[in-house]
Amino acid sequence: MKAFKGAIFDLDGTLLDSMGVWETIDIEFLGKRGIPLPNDYLEMITPMGFEAAARYTIERFGLREEPRELVQEWYSMAKDAYANTVTLKPNVREYLKMLKENGIRIAAATSSDPQLFGPALLNNGILSYFEHIITVHDVTRGKGYPDIYEAAAERINTKPADTVVFEDILKGIEGAKAGGFLAVGVYDRYSEYEKDAMVELADYYIHDFGELMEGEHRIR
Repeated sequence: MKAFKGAIFDLDGTLLDSMGVWETIDIEFLGKRGIPLPNDYLEMITPMGFEAAARYTIERFGLREEPRELVQEWYSMAKDAYANTVTLKPNVREYLKMLKENGIRIAAATSSDPQLFGPALLNNGILSYFEHIITVHDVTRGKGYPDIYEAAAERINTKPADTVVFEDILKGIEGAKAGGFLAVGVYDRYSEYEKDAMVELADYYIHDFGELMEGEHRIR
């Protein structure tokens, strides 16, 4: 890989093996309302923050609830899993450690909420690696646009051309490339349906962070 000075990581599906939690929540949440989970629902809401996802869900399914009610229900369903059962994807901790030892500035850019990802990062021993964590609530536009990555790069004082963005969804890769960042696609089975498009657009694509710690692909 090209040498770089900063690294910006998505969390869910990229560092945290957490997308299965959301599939279960979506099935249960919609099932309580007599709605089967559409094949594209997780795909549509993943790039959004919670408020935007709630508004989208209400509009799509004609629900009479308020967005805050949906967000509160999702939080209550997810908090225990993030605090107790969500784990890291393979070689994440080792790769972050290697970056830090090489003087790389590290940030996170996520659509999730601190009340959820905070305990998961802490319990898995990687919270201290991040200098800053930016969420979609901190910017005007969500993933699919460069805003969140630009904000993260500004916080760690690196230029887009010298910064790598790691994402598991196509919208994230599109936003990173639009901002002039080096983009690395990360495999997750919940986004496998768009893998081919990610491979084509991203500068590099990995199945495991261990690939970036070996041979010619090792950071330098």
